[in-house]
Amino acid sequence: MHHSAHRSTDGPLAGIKVVEFAGLGPGPFAAMLLADAGADVIRVDRPAGPVDGGALTRGRPWIGLDLKTPEGLDAARELVRRADVLIEGFRPGVMERLGLGPDDCRADNPGLVYGRMTGWGQDGPRAREAGHDINYLALTGALRSIARRGQAPVPPLNLVGDYGGGGMMLAFGIVTALLERHRSGRGQAVDAAMVDGVSLLMTGIWSRAAQGRWSGEPGTNDIDTGAPFYDVYATADGGYMAVGSIEPQFWARLLGGLDLDPTTLPGQWDRDRWPETKQALAAAFATRTRAEWTAVFADLDACVTPVLSLAEAPADAHLRSRRTLEQRPDGPQPAAAPRLDRTPLQAREAGTVDEALQRWGVPVTAGAR
Repeated sequence: MHHSAHRSTDGPLAGIKVVEFAGLGPGPFAAMLLADAGADVIRVDRPAGPVDGGALTRGRPWIGLDLKTPEGLDAARELVRRADVLIEGFRPGVMERLGLGPDDCRADNPGLVYGRMTGWGQDGPRAREAGHDINYLALTGALRSIARRGQAPVPPLNLVGDYGGGGMMLAFGIVTALLERHRSGRGQAVDAAMVDGVSLLMTGIWSRAAQGRWSGEPGTNDIDTGAPFYDVYATADGGYMAVGSIEPQFWARLLGGLDLDPTTLPGQWDRDRWPETKQALAAAFATRTRAEWTAVFADLDACVTPVLSLAEAPADAHLRSRRTLEQRPDGPQPAAAPRLDRTPLQAREAGTVDEALQRWGVPVTAGAR
């Protein structure tokens, strides 16, 4: 862990100042990614303080400002004037009404990269509507594609909209705009919409569909639980094993590990008989415990792994060896990623907001909480 005193020399984004207008989910995630990369982030929150806390707010101090008061607004403007990046996740028009829209901010600070995080985007018929991850997934076709055959769609937590299609895309957009600023000296607005990001994450599926390799019926394709070689199977003790034995050599090793004779089964790609093949695999997996199957497949290299719970993941030997999850007093939290070999990303100590304001050259009394 590094203290804020080292911040200026640490990480690939060292020296980049970010003002984050606190929101929920994707905006904080983008700010967390930038902070992990060494950016100097100050989070502007409501005077009562952060709602979410935890890992999502790591690495940056917060200042409580009431943006509905002239003092709070002035203090926010002081920060924006000195920032390289602004992150906000309000509905379109809210920042403009506060006098903190892109045009207002860039009048004072032409180099500002203005990051905007929404579900629907800054324009379009739904732009001013409320929504959540599940709604953005619903409209893009992603949600309907995640289902077992003949069953209702399963929302994939809020990983795909909020975090993958949302915060991560916003962070990527911000970094590209910062790179472009080296050439032009000018910032620009980044309109990160979850419907766009989710659609982009679906590129592989759209490609398959265009090539006629994707059936519109969910749960009948090779990677959507339609295929016997790409699914989860229950074990004798109520655990599960994950099977991703797509290539023929992995399929052969899977059957070997299960002690199934390939000549008694339909061919791996005999789609019409996939349900039958799946039943044979399910029956085999049900005969032993998860621990027993884990031992069987440990050295077979068949793309078969135990399905671990959140409580079990931190103890996994591979994740432990890479320190993928860091133990904190309030429980495990994910380490910064990806790994850079010279200027590593890392979860940083937030330091105090007074130290941060001092570094930024903002009077510490500004809109004091």
